[in-house]
Amino acid sequence: MNMQKLFQQAQKVQAEMARVQEELGSKTVEATAGGQAVKAVANGHQELVALQIDPSAVDPDDVEMLQDLVLTAVNEALHKAKEMAEGELGRVAQKLGLPGVPGAGAPGGAGLAGF
Repeated sequence: MNMQKLFQQAQKVQAEMARVQEELGSKTVEATAGGQAVKAVANGHQELVALQIDPSAVDPDDVEMLQDLVLTAVNEALHKAKEMAEGELGRVAQKLGLPGVPGAGAPGGAGLAGF
């Protein structure tokens, strides 16, 4: 493969990855804790975008329980967001024929979330 074709392929990969990264900002996942008492929503950039707490979960005598529910919901939402991002970017990598890219199904891949 000559240098010009290699450069064009690299530009194509970069543009496709940038497009997917932008799309991930508008995709969301959610997680709940405490039987829907706390709901956390995160986007594909692994940013928390919403947090809902059912008023019945607010007990001034048991703040620690509410804190645990919030942590559980937020951590699960962020975990789901990371998995979503890795899956989306992995599909792009496979489509572009990049078999050794982490997150594209290669064993031991570290993921593409920070790509």
